[in-house]
Amino acid sequence: MSSLEEIENIQTLFSYQHSFITFKIISTASELGVFDLLRESGEPLSSTTLAECLSTSPIGMQRLLEACVGLKLLTLESKDGKDLYQNTDFTNLYLVKSSPKTQYYSMKFYSEVVYPSMQNLPDAVRKGKNQIPSIFGSASNKTFEVIYRSNEKLQTFSNFMNELWPVVGREVLSAFDLSQFPLICDLGGNFGGLAKELISLYPKCIVTIFDLPEVVEASKNHCLSSEETRITFHAGDFFKDPFPEADLYILARILHDWSDERCSQLLHKVYQACKPGGGVLIVEILLDEDRRGPLAAHIYSLLMLLYTEGKERSTTEFNVLLHKAGFQEVELKKGNFFHIILGRK
Repeated sequence: MSSLEEIENIQTLFSYQHSFITFKIISTASELGVFDLLRESGEPLSSTTLAECLSTSPIGMQRLLEACVGLKLLTLESKDGKDLYQNTDFTNLYLVKSSPKTQYYSMKFYSEVVYPSMQNLPDAVRKGKNQIPSIFGSASNKTFEVIYRSNEKLQTFSNFMNELWPVVGREVLSAFDLSQFPLICDLGGNFGGLAKELISLYPKCIVTIFDLPEVVEASKNHCLSSEETRITFHAGDFFKDPFPEADLYILARILHDWSDERCSQLLHKVYQACKPGGGVLIVEILLDEDRRGPLAAHIYSLLMLLYTEGKERSTTEFNVLLHKAGFQEVELKKGNFFHIILGRK
């Protein structure tokens, strides 16, 4: 091995070793309100000013800010003998809480739930099943049942689920022409993040969000605008209760929570609810057929092992599930992050 190869190897290893620290730096700055304060100030601020406003130690704040500069989340300029910090455009877009494309609650959810629970991954791998009881101190084996017992956890989880769609929703929903489906039901649609993108992209469609009663009740705290009156909520359990009538049913990041058996049960129920010509739209990250990637799919598959009974799947696996449920006409398109599958009755 050449010295150059060895240096590259060490750099790669160093990056892997410190990736969890990098995340914690970002989530700490987000939690403390660093990015929000810098955005609201409208001007660069010193570490001393930030420390005073956010009630932290001056030395701790300075070191946190310097690390954020190293991560290219903040800029640093010297003026009149003072070091002044300011958000980058990236930070203003994705890390400031008030941004339309903020990922603030995603950072919060990963910091408070995913980050600590990853300590249980070795046990999940050893035992081959989710380890939620050891994470949450509960006998439940379903993530949403545990999370929904706490209003605060429900709000954090739901905000996390909804933050994704302002960033990638339009790409997902424009993969196929959905204007031919005027009545749409978003199964497990949470607080309506994807539904809002739907009615924006397809002005004539009407969307019903079907989710658990706890979610529907909590959604009342998220007032819809006058343009969003075409979104309604319907409470129920999609394994037990009948679906609202629709031309198209959406399962976005839902099937990866469940075993093949439960997916078959759910897809068969969707097929039975579909009118002739109707269909189902599935949004997931798909594994390559040789299972060598993408890395994001492998990461999420491990998270599903940790939290649920589900997994990430390949195109072939989804085709088998859909055909078994009755959907014979199946199309797939690949986005920059998600795959989009349309099955027709």
